[in-house]
Amino acid sequence: MAAQQLARGLGWFSIGLGAAELLAPKRVSRLIGLSDHANVIRLMGAREIAAGVGVLMEETPAKSLAARVGGDAIDLALLGAGLFSGNSKRGRVLAATAAVAGVTALDIVCRKKLAESAESPRPTRTTQTVSINRSPEECYRFWRNLENLPRFMQHVAAVQVLDDRRSHWTVDGPGGATFEWDAEITQDLPSELIAWRSVDGSDVENSGWVRFEQGPEGHGAFVKAHIAYQAPGGAAGAMLAKLIGKEPGQLVNGDLRRFKHVLETGEIPTTEGQPHGPRSTLGRLAEAFDRA
Repeated sequence: MAAQQLARGLGWFSIGLGAAELLAPKRVSRLIGLSDHANVIRLMGAREIAAGVGVLMEETPAKSLAARVGGDAIDLALLGAGLFSGNSKRGRVLAATAAVAGVTALDIVCRKKLAESAESPRPTRTTQTVSINRSPEECYRFWRNLENLPRFMQHVAAVQVLDDRRSHWTVDGPGGATFEWDAEITQDLPSELIAWRSVDGSDVENSGWVRFEQGPEGHGAFVKAHIAYQAPGGAAGAMLAKLIGKEPGQLVNGDLRRFKHVLETGEIPTTEGQPHGPRSTLGRLAEAFDRA
């Protein structure tokens, strides 16, 4: 976000500077200590405006910033040549050169950060809500005892409480893989909210929160869960998970429905042993994947 804001600032700076160079080339030329270079200043202005528009038009303007860096190099070369011109004012030219060098450094840093951001996969996020015929206090107490979570979270094999804030998670992944990480509670408001995040170096980087809200009178509580995680294997891992029916929204929704049944009935409903119609190809693939 900071890199995007900096890029937009640099884009507007380019447009403003370019407009000044186009509309008042002689004045700009005198200001930076060069004389009789109005045509060159106009060309620099046109380039600045084009670069600025490109930066503002792109969602992630790394390419346009690269063009700005190239233009900055040309400007520095022209100013360097101007230092040896007999009609130039060396003090002003040096000041202008230093200013352009500073902007060039900002362009390079901003482009690097935007490129790094574009290469990093975005986290997968989902928010799901369920109504439960229990009070927010009861829902909170059951969830806050983290060792209860495997009772309704389908792929959570175990949660070991390490202390009041930290816990160790073991989760069953695709193809028989197992993922483990430590998590810490970052916010704990009794009967209202639990927020957490995985610690640095975890197999799966994740964070989230669960909120417990009072429903209308006689309707228990609303439990809203928000999960954000970096899928193992990046975008390909997220795509595979969605293909076989493991899309995070479905997983969290299923976990919340099981949480509802545990709170309301004390047990989780199961369809094992019950008759069912023909399974779809996707359903058979998901079932085989779970058995693998």
